[in-house]
Amino acid sequence: MKEDTSSIAEGNPVTPGKKLKSFSGFHNYVQALLDTPFRLLDRVTARSMDETELVEMKGRSQHDMKRTLSWWDLIWFGMGGVVGAGIFVLTGQEAKTHAGPAVVLSYVISGTSAMFSAFCYTEFAVEIPVAGGSFAYLRVELGDFVAYIAAGNILLEYVIAGAAVARSWTSYLATLCNKDSDFFLIKANHLANDYNQLDPIAVGVLVVVCVVAIFSTKGTSRFNYIASIFHIAVLLFIIVGGLIKADAKNLKDFAPFKAHGIFQSAAVLFFAYVGFDAVSTLAEETKNPGKDIPIGLVGSMVITTVLYCLLALSLCLMQNYANLDDKAAFSVAFQAVGWGWAKYIVAAGALKGMTSVLLVGAVGQARYLTHIARTQLLPQWLAKVNERTGTPIYATTIMISATAVVAFFTELNILANLLSVSTLFLFALVALALLVRRYYSSGVTSRKNLIKLIVFILTILGSSIASAVYWANSKGWVGYIIVLPLWLVGTIGIWLFVPIAKKPKVWGVPFVPFLPSASIAINIFLLGSIDKASFVRFGIWTGVLLIYYLFVGLHASYDVAQEQRKKKEDTTKLKLDEEKGVSPVVDDSQSQT
Repeated sequence: MKEDTSSIAEGNPVTPGKKLKSFSGFHNYVQALLDTPFRLLDRVTARSMDETELVEMKGRSQHDMKRTLSWWDLIWFGMGGVVGAGIFVLTGQEAKTHAGPAVVLSYVISGTSAMFSAFCYTEFAVEIPVAGGSFAYLRVELGDFVAYIAAGNILLEYVIAGAAVARSWTSYLATLCNKDSDFFLIKANHLANDYNQLDPIAVGVLVVVCVVAIFSTKGTSRFNYIASIFHIAVLLFIIVGGLIKADAKNLKDFAPFKAHGIFQSAAVLFFAYVGFDAVSTLAEETKNPGKDIPIGLVGSMVITTVLYCLLALSLCLMQNYANLDDKAAFSVAFQAVGWGWAKYIVAAGALKGMTSVLLVGAVGQARYLTHIARTQLLPQWLAKVNERTGTPIYATTIMISATAVVAFFTELNILANLLSVSTLFLFALVALALLVRRYYSSGVTSRKNLIKLIVFILTILGSSIASAVYWANSKGWVGYIIVLPLWLVGTIGIWLFVPIAKKPKVWGVPFVPFLPSASIAINIFLLGSIDKASFVRFGIWTGVLLIYYLFVGLHASYDVAQEQRKKKEDTTKLKLDEEKGVSPVVDDSQSQT
């Protein structure tokens, strides 16, 4: 790979409002389309630099985001962004249909995968503390094109997650009002199944969340952790109450759907951990990223995983898995054991939890969109940060609007599976990027070591994909005797035969390359448990992303890179002339443009 020659530039290299060369006229655009193969190769192989993301990209937002957050804020953001619809809705659904009481093990598996991913995110967020999160990390390590495909799935992830949580909010509101979970939904018979239960309340909730998220990041944080105190109290009540009303007989048939059911459930329950990556997007607004991000990100994930396992256990102890309600499991379970009054406490806690998830998601998704727009892959006005609020108003509004449209029409089961595909794919890419970051550096890594690294990474990816395919199509175990040793060979090969090219400056992931390699393997393996229809939807969305990229995004990002390269060349030439005592020559034709 080659380094993108854009480095630190003074000011903004792209004049706001100025049309990029490829879009300045019909002839130029046609020429750009004819040059697509060459430009695509350039963007696939070019990589950004840490300094570019940290300085130049931030400068395109016109105003800085305010550094007001501490590790305390990040822990609550992490928990607020995660503990919501997943635990309150999907636990009952997955225990009843896929895992039984072994849903606890499903949470352990998905939690382990999420924890590995959280470690990878943490190192990047400390080293590159910008609002772009994984998009910025992938631009630096895997190139512009891979980052763009990931970016599209990041945005899809947030839209789907927000829509799913908003619809769950409506279900628990109905429970709080002592109604059936679908009481507030409007049936539209002329629409297709899975899209004909309209949810206007979800839209209203998202509008309120949008206003709060726009107003202030610090204010959002304060609301989040104050409200989360109440939320934690409710979760502890559910755990203790569930253990008080426990009946060990309900665990007798612990894994009725065997291992396949447990892993299939783990893949779906990964939805319950989505949101922790929003913490990485807040790095640009963190006072001390080197200290605050590791504590906030890893700490919130540890607490969340423990809570999830205890909550799932208490639910399955209260009620037999076959009798669980698949939409409001905890509320109905308390009613079944004679604590009908407790369902109102549970419903209130669930509503609070889901409100926090929506709020943190709104903050995180807007930061992603802001940084993507900074690179010109999307219209630059989306990158603007409001001077008074210190928040990206346009990006927040656009993302919440898209979320509201999806939430209005789409059923939860469609959303959860599609979200898991997008998220697992993204987390595997971030782990891969971390391996590249540690073991490859232009000008440091020799060609021989680069070839070894590529071979070993392809071995890790190939064995992981093979294990997922084998799991999806076979109930045997013989295939794992082949694929697991191959994964181990690829990982140990990097450890023994490829020298480390770059060490983290402040905080680093432990047990490299084993931890990021395991993260790749687990995330890809869980993909083998997702239904085919979700992969079809994922493929369609990726196809839409590619069409936009080939006709718009590619040429915009190429033009920006060319302007940056020219500016750096001019700066270098000017310095050389000054050293030689040569006066700079002013080009009148250029000065007039």
